Amino acid sequence: MESNGSPAPRVRDIDLPLGMNVNTRPKQAGSRRLPPASTVFSALIVVAMLGTATAIATRERPFRFPEPVVVSVPVDATIQAPPEPAGTPTAPSAAGPSIIRAETPNTPPPSVTIIRDPSQTVQDQRVAHLPDRSLIEESPDGPLPKRAENGRRPFDTYARPWSGARGAKIALVIGGLGVSQTGTQDAIAKLPPEVTLAFASGGNSLSRWMQAARQAGHELVLQVPLEPFDYPTVDPGRGTLTVDATASENIANLHSVLGRMTNYVGLVNYMGARFVADADALKPLMAELGTRGLMYLDDGTSARSETEAVSQAHGVPFAAADTQIDGTRERGEILKKLDELERTARAQGQAVGIGSAFDTTVDAVASWVAEAKKRGIEIVPISAVARDPERR
Repeated sequence: MESNGSPAPRVRDIDLPLGMNVNTRPKQAGSRRLPPASTVFSALIVVAMLGTATAIATRERPFRFPEPVVVSVPVDATIQAPPEPAGTPTAPSAAGPSIIRAETPNTPPPSVTIIRDPSQTVQDQRVAHLPDRSLIEESPDGPLPKRAENGRRPFDTYARPWSGARGAKIALVIGGLGVSQTGTQDAIAKLPPEVTLAFASGGNSLSRWMQAARQAGHELVLQVPLEPFDYPTVDPGRGTLTVDATASENIANLHSVLGRMTNYVGLVNYMGARFVADADALKPLMAELGTRGLMYLDDGTSARSETEAVSQAHGVPFAAADTQIDGTRERGEILKKLDELERTARAQGQAVGIGSAFDTTVDAVASWVAEAKKRGIEIVPISAVARDPERR
């Protein structure tokens, strides 16, 4: 028996049962040791890892990057402009289609796969407001359209894509843009992108309005002033091409018109009843358009026009309007003309209507187009209905 305050007697191995020693003897009750802290921490890590794996396995879409988006971009859509930020599509190699990965904001790269198709020539609509430098000839009159070295035309590149489907289709061209700033802004904002816009060569801020129109999805043509029968009493404006001028004088005036803006597929006459009836006067004009790869649209107001025959002889894509939709500037009459266009399109497969950017015309066209689409009419750009000698 131990006395209070005296140390416990030392236990010797010889005094313990056989097979025991001091280190293996039973521990007293209440003195059990806890497992080491490192063991507990390891167990917690295992549990956390199992929990995370279970959560990932049970998610419908685990922690993954977004699915790549495939966008078809034409081979010649690359704009030769100042260097673009990282991720901007670059020109493909001559070996064939190339896949370019482009980063988009707030998503882990790569998130977009862009495929270039060398068989296409239409400009990428994301940069449709920028001029293609390979299609520009710098001149004292400004940037003139021209064919690229590989023969690609502005008519090809600046055309608005369409479905290519069979069925009734209508091209609508609304002109006079660039004259009234408010009217131009309203027309660009209100008219559906399938409607082609014609800019007056004598308008203001044409480059700015061109960019706005192209960003809104419109195909563009440029109005060229041609001599009417009562010229100069009725004057189409600066740079008018006339029957009595020499070929070089008319080409000089034509260049002053062509340099006013860029990104258009061709020209449409502004007035010009006398000029379009004279084949000899037309030939230098059409030869220049054919060389530069532009189309010609006849507004259909002259029964004596020689533009179709002369344009085809010079390899110029050609279209002619079937109806002037706003000869009477009243909503009901405009809608009647548009209905006539629909009947023509159903009977012949296609039709072309032309008008001016009056408020009444713009509002009537915008509402009529929405209804025509529901009836199965496809509204197409003017390039879609042009007869192209190079695509026979």
